[in-house]
Amino acid sequence: MSDPIVTFDEDAVRGELRELVRRTVEEAMIEMHLAGVSTRRIEDVSEILWGSSVSAATVSNLNEKAFESVEEWRCRPLACDYPYVFVDGIYLKRSWGGSFESVAVMVAIGVNDDGYREVIGAAEGFTESAECRREFLSWLKGRGLSGVRMITGDKVAAMTGAIAEVFPDAAYQRCTVRFYRNVLAKVPKSRRAKAAAMLKAIHAQESLGASTEKADAVAASLDGMKLREAATCVRGGVAETLTYTRFPMGHWRRIRTNNAIERLNREIRRRTRVVGTFPDGKSALMLVTARLKYVADSEWGSRRYLDVSLLDE
Repeated sequence: MSDPIVTFDEDAVRGELRELVRRTVEEAMIEMHLAGVSTRRIEDVSEILWGSSVSAATVSNLNEKAFESVEEWRCRPLACDYPYVFVDGIYLKRSWGGSFESVAVMVAIGVNDDGYREVIGAAEGFTESAECRREFLSWLKGRGLSGVRMITGDKVAAMTGAIAEVFPDAAYQRCTVRFYRNVLAKVPKSRRAKAAAMLKAIHAQESLGASTEKADAVAASLDGMKLREAATCVRGGVAETLTYTRFPMGHWRRIRTNNAIERLNREIRRRTRVVGTFPDGKSALMLVTARLKYVADSEWGSRRYLDVSLLDE
């Protein structure tokens, strides 16, 4: 029996390749520009790669178009509901008045009503303060963010207050992984493995009641180990980490942490490390957004993340 003949659409393949090259060149141009690579140097590189140089005017035009494309994507309207939203911030170095300081770039991703992940926002903030969180959430809402049932994030200043003000119907879920880190920071290294196993057992239970009961037992055990600061941290913060139990059990593993956004943070750090210190906050934001756009257009955004239909059961 002969092998089946495999056919494909050549025009579609060429289109996909052109789009891949466009995205790659777009990001590379921005990265070279922000890294301080001169126009002349870009001309030399293009001549080595393609056998002919790109004029300074062409380089400037490509940079301008790349920035416009990235900014348009960053500010695009959000046209559907996003029941789950994950928010995090990453610190980068920028120049400010002749000195260098850190700036936070806020990033948000959402799981849409079809169950796919999308990067829904990136914006500059001088700190991860309550005001920055409130402004960031307000900006997302102004672009059409709706249908939010839960926001997962780290324990930062007045996070719950910002959510209550901008999205009063949304619940707040404190990232369990960050919670573990906060507790374990108060535990000696020799006892961290045991304490970590105890903390994970809290979120391995099958109901809110069982998790709450387990948390009380863990706090008591930490007291018995004379780790009173860690026990206090558990008692004071565990309730914020159990919000996910209000939602379908099939979603629990993926909505109780900010792991969904961690890969993006790694990609951002990998790219921004090349530049080092940015000339200003806008430059940092543009490179971060270009990387987010590239990742979002890849396999990362094309796989279904959750079965959102479970919310209606």
